[in-house]
Parts: sequence; C-alpha cells; structure tokens
Amino acid sequence: MTPRDEHPAAETHPPVQPADDLGFDLPAPAIVTPIRLIAVGLIAVGVLGAAFATAYLPRRSARIALEQGVKAQEGAALRVEVLTPKVLSSDRAMLLPGSVQPLEETVIYPRVSGYVRKWLVDIGDKVTEGQLLAEVDTPELDMELAQARAQLAQASAGLVKAQASRDLSKSLLKRYQALVPEGVASQQELDQRQGQASVDEASVTVAQATIAAQNANIQRLRDLKAFARLVAPFAGTVTSRTIERGALVTAGNGTPLFRIAATDPVRVFVGIPQDVAPSVKVSAPAEIKVREFPGQPFQGTVARTSGALDAATRTMNTEVRVPNPDGKLLVGMYAEASLTLPSPHRVLEVPATALYSDSRGLRVAIVTAENTIHFTPITVERDTGATLQIATGLEESDRVVKLANAELSEGMAVEILSPNP
Repeated sequence: MTPRDEHPAAETHPPVQPADDLGFDLPAPAIVTPIRLIAVGLIAVGVLGAAFATAYLPRRSARIALEQGVKAQEGAALRVEVLTPKVLSSDRAMLLPGSVQPLEETVIYPRVSGYVRKWLVDIGDKVTEGQLLAEVDTPELDMELAQARAQLAQASAGLVKAQASRDLSKSLLKRYQALVPEGVASQQELDQRQGQASVDEASVTVAQATIAAQNANIQRLRDLKAFARLVAPFAGTVTSRTIERGALVTAGNGTPLFRIAATDPVRVFVGIPQDVAPSVKVSAPAEIKVREFPGQPFQGTVARTSGALDAATRTMNTEVRVPNPDGKLLVGMYAEASLTLPSPHRVLEVPATALYSDSRGLRVAIVTAENTIHFTPITVERDTGATLQIATGLEESDRVVKLANAELSEGMAVEILSPNP
C-alpha cells in the first residue's frame, strides 16, 4: 500500500449558506417618490368617486322621486273603479223535490160482519166507479132482518086491535052521552067511558109509532144488507187485496179488504220557499221529472196551495197535478218539479268583490254625486259565489265600488277610474 492510500486526500465541503438565503438575489428596492404617491392617491379617489356616482346617486334620486310621488298621492283623491248594479229578470227558475201521490186513495173496510163469499178483483186491476169487488155472506144479519119483519107484522096486528078498541070506546061514549041527560046512566059512568076512549085513542097512536119504528129498523137492516156487496167508490187501480174466500170479516175498520188509488191524474206535492211563495198562482205551468224516465218530462199545472207556511221549514205546500193516462208515474215516486216563478220584488246583481262586511253588517260602498264614499246596508237574497243578488239597499242608478277594501271610509273623496256605462 502506498503512502497515498494510507493518507487519502482531505474531502472538500461546499460553503455553508445562511438560513434566510432565498437562493437568488432580490432586486434593489424601488424608491417611491412624492410625485408617485400623489398619482396613486388621485387614481384611488377617482375610482371611489366613480363607484359612488354609479351606486348611491341613482338610489338617492329614486328615493327622492318616490317620496315626492307619495306626497303627491297623499294630497290626491283615491282612485276607484265603479259599476252600476245589473237588474235581474223577475222570473226565478226553481227545481224542487216532490213526491207522487194519487189523486184519490181509500181503504175499503167491511160495513157488515160475515164470511167472504167471493172476491172479483185483485191487485193491479182497473176498476170503475160502482164496480162489484166482493160479496159477504151475512147469516146473522139475515136473521135480524127476518125478526124485524116478524115484529112489523106483530105491530101491524096490534094496530088493528087498538083501532078496534078505540072504535068500541067511541061508540059506547056516544051512548052514555045520550043516556046521562035522561037519568039512565050516571055522570061517573060517562066520565069512565070518556077516559077509556082517550086511552084507546092513545093505544092506536102507540101502535102506529111501533109500526113506523119497525119499518125504520127493517130499512136499516136492508141498507146494511146492501153493504154485503162491496163496490168501488171511484174509478182507479186496486193496489192491495187482503181477503180470501171464507174469511171472517167484522164490521168496522179492523179488517181492511182492498186499497184503491186513482192515478190519472196524479198529484205531486212540493214545498215552495218563503221568498217566492206569494208568487205562486193556480194554473201556473210546471214540469215534472223522474229519474226513471230521463229526458222525458211530464207537463203539469199548479192545482192548489195550502196558503200558509210550515213553521218548521218555512215552505208552502203546493200541489202540482200531472196527467198520467199511461200510468208511468207510480204512486210514491220521488220527483223533481221545475217551476218558473216571478220574484215578488226587484233583484239587483253586483260582483261579490263589492261586499263590505264588518261589525255593522253587510254593506256596499257607493259613490255619491259629489264623488264621496257612502256605505249602504244591503240584504243579500242569493249568493252565487261570483255575484250577489241584492234584494234591498241599492238602486239601479247607484255607482257601486267594484272592489271594497279597508282604505275606504265614509265621506272619503274618490276619483272615478273607469265608470261602467
């Protein structure tokens, strides 16, 4: 090994740099002169002035203009849009519910007691007035009639006997009246004969009255016997039969036999509201509709009215009579009656927006001839949603404020925006 290997040459190290060394040399600092500072300040002031002129000044001008406009409006009258009420037709179409009822309907009960011999009609049969419906056997009534006839014969014999006694008493009285003056008979015997003649005369009267009573009793039984034949009281349709042959029936209303209804024409009863009840006239036309016959109305007329309002519903019961020759309208059907009735008072229409409601009630604002606001109370007859039908409170010539609002007050001066011709 050479001495070089034993003593290697000393290692070379790079020079140490300071910690704040950036690795490059900074340029020399610029020297700000007073002229440059003044220029920069002027530029900044110019920028700020431009920003101020662009943002603040227009807003200030707009605010000033708005304030001036508000002040101008405060001194000016409120502008409102008005219209005149619309006069509605006095005729009012109404659709009212009703019920189909027969013109006449009755339940036939037995007038005499007995057994049903036969019945001749059944439900659905058309009958005429006086037509035989059924016959009843009346054995007890027949015996009573025979007994009454026997009593009549007995009374007739009693009358003959009483007349014979009366005639004898009268003859004896005449004899005694001739014998007493001659002294053959006493006055007492004459008085006895006179009394007996009066008694016998009264006996004849009693016998005649008995005969008359027996004749009346026989006639009564004959009339009852006639009720053994049940006949229809009027022309109609048999709607019910509740008897069979051999059934025992008792006189009175405990055993219904038949039900008969006259269905041509029929009656439809409807309730007319109070507001148009005074306008209902007899013979006024009416149209009846039932859902079983859509598109097929039945024409009728008002036959009569009750002339009074029901205390619970405030409606007037009205009868509409409808011809029913083919029997399409059945008793008990639900029906709707369409009537056109004139309103008893004039009705005006205004938009619903004109209504002003507060603690003083329902009112509308109208513009007077001096262009001031006046609130007038109204009576609303009907509210259709978009419009109001006014019964009282308005005139045709009134100028009604179309849009009621809280800015309006009594006596306020207003300016008409666009009056409705």
